[in-house]
Amino acid sequence: MTARVREAADQHRFTAETERFRQELLAHCYRMVGSAHDAEDLVQETYLRAWRSYAGFQGRASIRSWLYKIATNVCLTALAPRRIRVLPSGLAGPYDGPDRPPSQVAPGEVSWLEPLPDRWITPATDDPAVAAVARESLRLALIASLQHLPARQRAILILREVLTFSAAETAQILGTTTAAVKSGLQRARARLDELEPKLGELLEPTDQRARALLDGYIAAFERSDARLLEHVLRTDATLEATPFRGWYAGRVKCLHLLDAYVLGAPGDWRLIATTANGQPAAAVYHLNADGALMAHGIVVLAPTATGVSRVIEFHDPALVVLFGFPHLLAD
Repeated sequence: MTARVREAADQHRFTAETERFRQELLAHCYRMVGSAHDAEDLVQETYLRAWRSYAGFQGRASIRSWLYKIATNVCLTALAPRRIRVLPSGLAGPYDGPDRPPSQVAPGEVSWLEPLPDRWITPATDDPAVAAVARESLRLALIASLQHLPARQRAILILREVLTFSAAETAQILGTTTAAVKSGLQRARARLDELEPKLGELLEPTDQRARALLDGYIAAFERSDARLLEHVLRTDATLEATPFRGWYAGRVKCLHLLDAYVLGAPGDWRLIATTANGQPAAAVYHLNADGALMAHGIVVLAPTATGVSRVIEFHDPALVVLFGFPHLLAD
């Protein structure tokens, strides 16, 4: 067998053994770094490193555990020089100052969290319970809270609590001791309890009530009618948008902000339903001065049985394309 044929055979075997883990590795990298763009790059780096060392893989651990060891360390290396990714609510308390348009953060001053398209990581399973657990581990509130943990604590928590690796397996993946894993997990749990907001039990995006709330939100924007939002938002709802520093708590303040500075005239906005992070979402387009509907960003809702508890809009046209929608929407 020539070297070229042998390499082709190894590549085929490598792909057959590893490719089925790509989606879950993408979700893992996203949980670690909070960016869909970065997660894609880190998974590519993971597979590149795995292929380079595949000849030396001796099967002492499962192929899945071996891939997670590579992916986790790729993420830890990438995180070392970077700021954590945050939402406006991670910077300060809700805005309670004079009535004025929200102010943008200067470019580069903050690294913003990004949403993740559900279509990237939908588990290949017919078990609704398994799919629900996968979605819950990617909720935006959890991802935002995870970013505030030290990187190794974050990795321990994800490996143990989300991926259910044993303490011994987690120690092997991270090159540490079982005692260090147990201690790190205890500290991570305590810190996460302090950080994660209490939003109420979220409805699944397939729930008719969740879809009705999303439809109501879309209709309110497309008709420029803040009154419609009164039937969508809970009284304690919060509203935040990147790259703006201020965020707003309470339905009254949220409605005033939207009505005074955002909604504009009927037809200024067009929204297309999608899902992100296991939550109802929409790709957002805005009418520009030339009358064209241009990509604006992605909005993600937190739906509960009593209404939407949280609205997060990510003002980044590149995210619309990332979610599989065009940059320019034909009317």
